[in-house]
Order: sequence, then structure tokens, then C-alpha cells
Amino acid sequence: MAARAELELLAPARDADIGIEAVNHGADAVYIGGPGFGARDKAANPVAEIERLCRHARRYHARVFVTLNTILRDDELEPARRLAWQLHEAGADALIVQDMGLLELDLPPLQLHASTQTDIRTPAKARFLQDAGFSQMVLARELDLHQIRAIAAQVDRSVIEFFVHGALCVAYSGQCFISHAHTGRSANRGNCSQECRLPYTVTDAQGRIVAHDKHVLSLKDNDQSANLALLVDAGVRSFKIEGRYKDLGYVKNVTAHYRQLFDALLEQRAAGREGPPLRPAASGRTRHFFTPDPGRNFNRGATDYFVNGRQIDIGAFDTPKHAGLPLGQVLKVGADHFDVQLADAAEALHNGDALTWWDLQGELQGVPVNVAQALGGAGWRVYPNVPGGSTADLKDLKRGTELSRNRDMVWERLLARESAQRRISVRLRWSATADGFTLEVTDDEGHVGRARAAHAHEPARDAARAEQALKAQLSRLGETLFEAVALEVEDAAAGLFVPVSLANTLRREAVAALEAARAAAFAPLQRAQPVEPPAPYPEDTLSYLANVYNSRAAAFYARHGVQVIGAAYESHEELGEASLMITKHCVRWSLSLCPKQAKGVVGVQGTVRAEPLTLVHGNDRLTLRFDRKPCEMHVVGRMRKNVLRDAKAQPLTFYRARPAAGRAPQSTPASSSSTGSP
Repeated sequence: MAARAELELLAPARDADIGIEAVNHGADAVYIGGPGFGARDKAANPVAEIERLCRHARRYHARVFVTLNTILRDDELEPARRLAWQLHEAGADALIVQDMGLLELDLPPLQLHASTQTDIRTPAKARFLQDAGFSQMVLARELDLHQIRAIAAQVDRSVIEFFVHGALCVAYSGQCFISHAHTGRSANRGNCSQECRLPYTVTDAQGRIVAHDKHVLSLKDNDQSANLALLVDAGVRSFKIEGRYKDLGYVKNVTAHYRQLFDALLEQRAAGREGPPLRPAASGRTRHFFTPDPGRNFNRGATDYFVNGRQIDIGAFDTPKHAGLPLGQVLKVGADHFDVQLADAAEALHNGDALTWWDLQGELQGVPVNVAQALGGAGWRVYPNVPGGSTADLKDLKRGTELSRNRDMVWERLLARESAQRRISVRLRWSATADGFTLEVTDDEGHVGRARAAHAHEPARDAARAEQALKAQLSRLGETLFEAVALEVEDAAAGLFVPVSLANTLRREAVAALEAARAAAFAPLQRAQPVEPPAPYPEDTLSYLANVYNSRAAAFYARHGVQVIGAAYESHEELGEASLMITKHCVRWSLSLCPKQAKGVVGVQGTVRAEPLTLVHGNDRLTLRFDRKPCEMHVVGRMRKNVLRDAKAQPLTFYRARPAAGRAPQSTPASSSSTGSP
């Protein structure tokens, strides 16, 4: 089956208000966390707030997907099941799921979407998830176009989703356990401590320092702006923006950016200039009252990661912070101020801005602007917001220092106001009936709202002026979802007198009828049924990497033919060295130390070996091992003793009876869990 014709722009929402603005700025769908069991534990929302978001989204036929994508203990399965039904009643369209134990429960008839945490990298894994009942799946961010096409060729009933913007986890999603090992905070449980953003010293097999205090596991941010058409042609239909922790300005700006790119792409396809016609997955056209610029939001630089093959410049090794946009340079530094020459005289500095620069050690420094004074032309005087107002502690700030701005107060105030309107195009038709008048309002999708009223047919004193006034009244749709693109007055109604009150009444009633027709036509997404007999899982043995944390998940995999099922890392059964992170990012490659890079280089080939490297941060030592065949890196380490000591129970036993080696576990009720875990 060919990929569907709709393109879905999928935006994040930390809360309902941000989700509403995401829809207003052009999102076709929004994903948001409920009150629990979401992979961003600080972005939880009451069910009532999700219901409010759903009501707004449905007016545009946009969708709301709710994250239920942590791994669950046995004692959490029933609360998660109850929550799923509450979300269904609130109007959610789909659940985003990681834990396969949920598929063994009595869930509501909501679509299931496979979370990024399910680690979909192969056609076989994608096909299995489709056959297990998933209607949409987000592929691993590390895939290239060839791999995406190969998966799309095997997935004929599910929608392919792909991240196009935002922060990048360095590990394959669902394959990172370093946070739990070092802090007891599990990324699979929604509480990542972001150990990957820390500075590390890298040493080689002889103990020599290769890199000192560099953020070698920190990546730039994902930006697929230039690859959208290629991704569409590869089979992607849902384009996901990362950022359920991000603020309102970020979501407005990035959603608007991609909405404009997709609108241009859709227009090209509609004109038949490139590929088959496509259409947006929701209704309406968005007008933005600003020019989107993703560079103005928090970012670590941009990369398209592996979409076009392995790139060497994907790391944000110098800092995981936002350096901002280039601004100008320092002219001189006084005791309580410094003068700046802006690169663009049309720019301006504002009170409350924040400026950054790099010190002599390559560390990012920054300071807020307390007062900015114009000196004429491109010159500005900055009084920094520092204790005592002195510039003495502004490290390495001197004449000639290049400055950037990572907070622009004018930009932030712009996005704090109404910054977009989304309207659905309609055509209005005014006609005369035997005893009065009728107004018919039709949207682009063919939904119709009608209103009629009895009124005497009386000739207008000035027919042309009367018709002009009538059209003006009927076109006043500013407070509704709609905008008139055409208005027809039938010949039989032309020249007749129509009171303003009657025109207004019929307009309101017809618009209300159209909204009701659109609401009645809104079809819930259909839950896909798993194939029978159950499709075999691509492997017959699962290690801790499969994140099996409850008896129902174990039963799911056993039902699909898996013979040996290991417990999740969070169960504290992998107490020795283990791969705490598996990643396509290669520190050796990024530091130009990969043997593949030395091929053909005279005098170097054969002298560079893929030996392990060591990462050191404080008392933590991690080993980097390189698997050359799949070209992957494993970050290997142990669980800290304090994590084990602080655990409520170790190891957590989630089976009623532990399976013998080489045998799958027996299914047990959700209520059979043992003691809790951290």
C-alpha cells in the first residue's frame, strides 16, 4: 500500500496552553504528557487540561497524542490502564507507548503509536510492531535515507514518523542507561539526568589525553529543514518536533518555521512540479505575524545527523549551552560598562538581553544586559547585570572580543503576544427562498452549514449599495475559525432589502451549523488489530536492552516466540560492566582517530587502531568500545554503589517465578508484583 497523501506536522506541548498555540501556529497534531507514565516526568498534565487541548484541536481536525511511554512496574500497569481510559474519554486520539506490557491489557480503542524508546532501526522491527497493532511509529533518529526507505517498503499499514528538529539524545533512544547507573534516575522512566551533557576527559589505551574536559557525548541539535522533500520521498509522513520541556516561544517559532516549509512543499506538489500531490493532515491555513527563525531559540548548533550519511561535525563538544547569534564585537571595557560595535547597524540592544562570548580556554561566558544605551550608528554601551555593576569578573572580555546574543527581549516579547491566526477557507452563498433567505457556508473539505429565516422580499432603494452592504456583513468572520474566500449572492436575492440584524443572525447560525457539521464529521483514529496468529519477534533472545520491566511485557514477548527474556537494567540484575549507552555517534571518528579515516593516507594507514578509549568525569570512568561492523560505539560502565544502596529493593523481581535459563516466563497477573523499585 502506498504511503498516505497527508503530511502531519507533529509539535510538542509541555502543557495545554502551549499545545493550543502549536495548533494555532500550524501543527497538524500535538503530543503531550498526561498526569503520569510519560518519558518527561516534569511535563505532566491533568486529564482535564488534555481534554481542553483536545477540544481546541478538534475544531481544526488536528490530533492529540498522549505519551504513556515509560517502562512500567507490575504495580503500575493497572493505574496506567485506568489512565488510558480516562484519556480516551477526554478525547485523546492516540497513546504513544514503549512498554509492550500495555498491549496485554484491556485498553480503550485508541490508536497505539510506537515511541522513540522502542528503538526502531530495522525493517524487521518496524514490520513486527505494525503486525503487533501499532498504527504509527517514530523511527530512530540515526537512520539515513536509504534505511528509512527500506523500512517504509516493509511497513504498508502504519504511518512512518521521524524527528526533524530539536535536541538529540546521543544514544539510540531506549538504549541509554547511564543516567540510572550514575544517579538512579532512569531515562526509561522519564527522569534522565543528562550525563551525556557533562564534560569528559578522553584518554587512549596508553593513558594519553586525547581531549580534555570536552562534552564529547553532547550533540548539536537536529535540523532537517533542508531535507523535508527527501524525507517525504523516503516514506515519512509524520514530522516530529522534539521539545516537551520547551517554552512557548520555542514551540511557536519552530512550528511556524516548519509550517511555512511544508506549505511551500505542498504547493509545489499540488502544482505537479515535484512528485505526487500531498495535503496537510489537518484543516486551515496559518498566518504568522513574525518571521520564524529557529536560530533564535535555545540550540546547540544544527546538524542533519545521519540522514545524508555520517558527518564529522555533529558534536557540541565545546558547550551544551546556547551560544546565540553573532552580534558584534567589544570596542572597549570600562569599570562598570563595555562598548559594543554591532555588525549590523540596523540591529539594536535592549535592556534584558543576554550576551555571550568564548574565553581564552574555549569556555562559553555570558552576562545579562542591565541597561543598553545607543551611542549612535552601530555603537552601544552596555551596563552589565552583575553584582556591584563591575566588569572585573567578566572573564576575558576585552577589546576585539566577538559577542553573540542568546536572549533578545524584543523577540521574546513578540512571541509572548498573539503571533499567528489559523483560519479555514469557506465559500458563502446567499439565496432567496419562497418566504425568506438562506445562507450556506461550505469549507474546503465539503462540510456545509446552513441557516434560513423568513422575511418579506422588499426591493432595496439602492440595489448595488444594498448588495455591497450585505456582502460586508456576511464576510465578518473575524472571531470565528473561518475566512471567506468567495461570496455569491444569487440573482433571485440580488436587489432585495436585508436588515443588518438578519444578515448577522444567519451568519452566526450558519457558522455554528458548519462547526457542528465539522464536529460530526471528525472521525476517531481507528485502532489497528494485531495479526493472528501473533507475528514472531525478529529475535528469540532478549537481554536487558529490551527494557522488559513487568510480567505482562514478558508474556507479550513470550507470546511472540521469544525464548529467553532478560530483565530491564532498572531491575538491578546487570551489576557488572554493561553497555550503558549504545550510539551511532563515534568519539573516535569525531576526533579523526578512526582507522577508516586513515585508509589511503600514506604513513598513517595501519598505525591507527580501533582500541578502546576511556572517558573520565570526576570519579567516574567509562570505557568506549567500538563495534566496527555496524559502526557503533558502546559506552561501558558499572552501576554506582550508592544507586544500589539507595534502591528500595535490589534486585527488583517482577516475575512470580523467575524463568529458568533458556525458557520464557509464564504470564502472571499485574497484581503479582513484588516490592517496588527506585
